[in-house]
Amino acid sequence: MPAQKLDGKALAATMRGEIATQVQARAAAGKRAPGLAAVLVGEDPASQQYVKNKHKACHDVGFTTTVHRLPATTSQAELLALVAQLNADPAVHGILVQLPLPKQIDGEAVIRAVAPAKDVDCFHPENVGLLAAGHPRFYPCTPHGVIQLLTRNGVSLAGKSVVVVGRSNIVGKPLALMLMQKPTAANPAAADATVTVAHTRTSDLAAVCRGADVLVAAAGVPEFLTADMVRPGAVVVDVGTNNVNGRWCGDVHPGVWDVAGWVSPVPGGVGPMTITMLLHNTLAAAQQIDG
Repeated sequence: MPAQKLDGKALAATMRGEIATQVQARAAAGKRAPGLAAVLVGEDPASQQYVKNKHKACHDVGFTTTVHRLPATTSQAELLALVAQLNADPAVHGILVQLPLPKQIDGEAVIRAVAPAKDVDCFHPENVGLLAAGHPRFYPCTPHGVIQLLTRNGVSLAGKSVVVVGRSNIVGKPLALMLMQKPTAANPAAADATVTVAHTRTSDLAAVCRGADVLVAAAGVPEFLTADMVRPGAVVVDVGTNNVNGRWCGDVHPGVWDVAGWVSPVPGGVGPMTITMLLHNTLAAAQQIDG
């Protein structure tokens, strides 16, 4: 029997409706709409599409949003000056600098320049540290999207064996932190799971993966996770977004659908949830900054 679908597109629509309702309530109370500023440097087609999707999502829930488009020749000093301007703008609650950046710009310096209170991607070291300590200001968007996709579909995580394949700063590391931590009032999305972080150089990776109740594929390698690496009935979340000869695919091979109990598709799984959690963070930033 084929796996059930973890439908991120449908869940994202539901959660965006919830966010829009909160924005309307803020407006009724005379409060400023949440504002997101996106910064796009260069002409990377994928980055342009990502920013376009985020801009539309903001508009749909009632946020104010601006996109600052800079040429690929922009200097680091010019970009840092724009970030400083956005930090000081009271109408901007969230700042998104689309990655990757051109090679002449130090991306880490730009991440550190964003005011932590407006770092709705949750990349700034201060926000990463707060997450690690169990007192998050924001949750990173993709990891939070993964956890929402699981919990809102009734997948229990407490005490379960979860294997995360991937150790990036954007997905693998923060997701492992969220999964392993104990839920508290300050950290409600923590999952109480038992977590193993693996990667493409892990010895006998297939055996490690087969031990998982929940398996998250976030290695960035097209269709590397095959059916023989999955325990029958396991839950599989595909974080991969790969363009292979003009076709979008994830890190999970199609054959996994014949073995797993649940699988998130690509597209239509984690992707829509990532943008939704960006909206969630921008609303939270507005609440923290403006009340």
